[in-house]
Amino acid sequence: MQFPRFLRPLFGKLTWRVKTKSKLIYLTFDDGPVPEVTPQVLDILDEYGWKATFFCVGDNVRKYPEVYQEVLRRGHRVGNHSFNHIRGYRYPVEDYVDNVKKASVYIESRLFRPPHGRITFSQIKALKEDYDIVMWDVITFDYDRKKKPEQIMQTLRRYLRRGSVVVFHDSIKAKENVLTVLPQALAYWKEKGYSFGLLQCVL
Repeated sequence: MQFPRFLRPLFGKLTWRVKTKSKLIYLTFDDGPVPEVTPQVLDILDEYGWKATFFCVGDNVRKYPEVYQEVLRRGHRVGNHSFNHIRGYRYPVEDYVDNVKKASVYIESRLFRPPHGRITFSQIKALKEDYDIVMWDVITFDYDRKKKPEQIMQTLRRYLRRGSVVVFHDSIKAKENVLTVLPQALAYWKEKGYSFGLLQCVL
């Protein structure tokens, strides 16, 4: 599924998709790292020679530093996903920014993705000087246990395009779907001639 294109300009200069003439997919993972899922995701990515950007929850990095370091060791990029995976709409600007900065103690990156994609205009304004805020072009909803793998693959086939920023989750909730669908997606992209791109901070 894509975030409606006509709404994207309302949020200002956020990264939804990367403009490119090449057949590149910008694969991302949210909500990790966790030992129950992230290492298996890393193994699948290694098998297909693919690199991704992991938007990490600061408290998970604090609890599982060895898993986080493994993400970096295997050549992947990381981004900030707040310290407690909080929804922006529920927090004053100052509290939200403080939570993001708390995560930055553990995550050295100027890439930031708001949890649940929920962020206010005031929060964007407060963060944009220090962070490149990354949204998505295609989200898999792999965390929804009602979603079957074939439904997720159908979404990827339907909405994928050059420069798509694709979201999976290396979370316990998404474990069954992500470990099933990710190899299928990588094989499909390879078949269609796509390769990976890594998100760059534009600040």
